[in-house]
Amino acid sequence: MSDLLRGGRLAPSRREIIEFASSIKSDEKILRHIIDINRAHVIMLIEKGIIGKSDGSKILNALLNLRENPVIRLDVEDAHILVEEEVIRRAGLEIGGNLNLAKSRNDQVATALRMELRNEILNLIELIVNLQDSLLHLAEKNIETIIPGYTHLQQAQPTTFAHYLLAQFDVLERNIWRLIDAYRRVNLSPMGAGALATSSFPISRERVAELLGFEGLVENSIDAVSSRDFLLETLAILSILAVDLSRFAEDLIIWSSMEFSLLEIPDEFTSTSSIMPQKKNPEVLEVIRARMSHILGDFTASSIIMKALPSTYNMDFQEATPKLWDAIKTMKENLLMLSELVRNIKIRENITNKPFTSFLAATELANILVRNYKVPFRTAHKIVGALVKRLIEDGKTLLDATPELLSEVSSVFLQKPLIIKSGDLEKAADLKSFIESHNVRGGPSRREVERMISHRKMLLSQFRAEVSGRRRRIEDSIDMLDSFSKYYAAQENNRKI
Repeated sequence: MSDLLRGGRLAPSRREIIEFASSIKSDEKILRHIIDINRAHVIMLIEKGIIGKSDGSKILNALLNLRENPVIRLDVEDAHILVEEEVIRRAGLEIGGNLNLAKSRNDQVATALRMELRNEILNLIELIVNLQDSLLHLAEKNIETIIPGYTHLQQAQPTTFAHYLLAQFDVLERNIWRLIDAYRRVNLSPMGAGALATSSFPISRERVAELLGFEGLVENSIDAVSSRDFLLETLAILSILAVDLSRFAEDLIIWSSMEFSLLEIPDEFTSTSSIMPQKKNPEVLEVIRARMSHILGDFTASSIIMKALPSTYNMDFQEATPKLWDAIKTMKENLLMLSELVRNIKIRENITNKPFTSFLAATELANILVRNYKVPFRTAHKIVGALVKRLIEDGKTLLDATPELLSEVSSVFLQKPLIIKSGDLEKAADLKSFIESHNVRGGPSRREVERMISHRKMLLSQFRAEVSGRRRRIEDSIDMLDSFSKYYAAQENNRKI
């Protein structure tokens, strides 16, 4: 049991109380960052002349050894105390006891969380990009695959499966931009804020930020230790993404049913019934849909934990942090699974051969009446609606419509019955013609879909370069931290020789 902070103001505590309040299990995720923060802080203290090079080098030697051989003990309240105890054990209290000079656990934990979170944000972006890549792979194979588009879960207008997949790509793109934007706010250093009021020692917050790969500071020291909005912001983005993925999964579940029969999910992502041999249940998609709810729960729980806290640091924070890691872990696992599933989806053949799909082109028939016969659109809408009603009542489809029937129906709405060319009726009922005529920017025509695919391939390269560049900047800073740590540590080793 740790006595590092006991014996002054407080008497020793009991083991069960320490274990009850301990965050050591979840702190394991940020242990390496805590060690790096301490290394950067000690280097800064040496450079500013706050501690001597000899003492600093001994502390750095202990930290380097701990980084190479990390330990986790359950008898301490958190990883910050663990690191300090291990340094004191290796360097002695007289020297190691200065490890926490001019800093606090408050600024240190906020910094460590941001260091881990920035890595996880980059991991999430990579996984979303992989899912987008799977969507584009499938879209390229289905540029001419016509499917019904739905509104209110009713067949509405024809589109292509590629057009639909590009819509899902764009939904994910917005989530990537949200994460990139959040990354800029996450990658700011709270170090040097101390408990809440910085330090009377002449420390350099900027130097520590530089060594740890941050792009700037959370300047106000109270804000630096108080704020967990970066945690809530990330959870909020994950919640939006969770809703988006759940809706996507729902589409695939519905469309794979026998009633819709638009697509087939690969066998390995499904299960069958223990009693009904004909069943092919979309098990993995159902699990994805359910686990997205867990992420929404993590965001809600974290918001409730923090909504009524006073300023600066509170122990309640450590109860919210595991919610963040849980949400990230859940999202990463589900993105990985969904990427593989999407890449192997198969579209059923002859989707639009079913008679009732002809009504998908009803809007275009109304457009033709406007364009070729100068009928006001609202009147054309009523004429075509009445025509569809008559055809359905007679057990027929739009393919069975004749100029004579349309003329008869139109007489109810026009002073003079409409005489339409049979070729216009045929063109209106041609779903492929419908698709190609809808070549407005962002539409389902082949030209537009191919343009969008090409543009989105460039976006993938841009996102990958963004992640790679940010990783490289962090790695370069940590390399610099390693170099300085080894340089100062070597000076102590040379003295021993």
